[in-house]
Amino acid sequence: MTRKPIALLMFLSASALVRAQDLTDVKIVKHHVAGNIHMLEGRGGNIGVSVGNDGLLIIDDQFAPLAGRIRAALRELNPGELKFILNTHWHGDHTGGNVEFGPEAPIIAHTNVRKRLSTPQELFGRTVEPLPEVGLPVITFDASLSVHFNGEEIRAWHLPGGHTDGDIVVYFTSSNVLHTGDLFFNGMFPFVDLDHGGNVEGVARNVAMLIEKTPKDAKIIPGHGPIGSIDDLKRFQGMLVETSAMVRERIQAGKSLDEVKTAGLPAQWDSWGTGFIKTDQWLELTYKSLKP
Repeated sequence: MTRKPIALLMFLSASALVRAQDLTDVKIVKHHVAGNIHMLEGRGGNIGVSVGNDGLLIIDDQFAPLAGRIRAALRELNPGELKFILNTHWHGDHTGGNVEFGPEAPIIAHTNVRKRLSTPQELFGRTVEPLPEVGLPVITFDASLSVHFNGEEIRAWHLPGGHTDGDIVVYFTSSNVLHTGDLFFNGMFPFVDLDHGGNVEGVARNVAMLIEKTPKDAKIIPGHGPIGSIDDLKRFQGMLVETSAMVRERIQAGKSLDEVKTAGLPAQWDSWGTGFIKTDQWLELTYKSLKP
């Protein structure tokens, strides 16, 4: 079989099987979050950006073909050099730009992210080939790490068994901004990667911890969706708990997956199924995660 080119495989992600032509019209939109922190919205996971006298630090980098547009947006925020890249997990819509930005700055991630990115992975029935060495994290950690940059401590820590097995969240201590990666999809059902260490109950558990530990007035950059607040995170947590409880009750009553899908969810959750993960898909993910 002919080996697929890396450029094509970078489009294989947890939020879509993205083709090159799908990215042609993508615009990178800048949002100021708080303090030194901005968010770049494009296609794929939201990018967090620290700007200041030390230069630039980014969290996630979307897809390689968007790198030129991302660089242009970064220059508009700060003409300084890119100094650090953090990956919140391994999926291609968050790490596809690693091959473009890796030569410019060290990539930091959880240990499992390097393991995933350096070996073939199966996702959505496709093989995602390893990234070349230049796109791999060069600094990895297991529990926590701090970067002292642009006048504040930037704390990153690992939360196990949630969206994947390599999730980190990043807190900007002075700016009071939390980047959650894909542990938080603001206002929509999330993708949970059950084949790579993800677990619906784990997401709910991790989000509950974030609600408890994060200052109540913090701004939150989700993996997908608009900038949020603790109240938005609480609504997301409520969705996780309530919909999981419904599915668990149906499993305990002996219902099949098809029967669970047919029963659906109450109308209050309709809007949550308008994103990447539709209601049927969320019910299937939850069912498979909870089924003994």
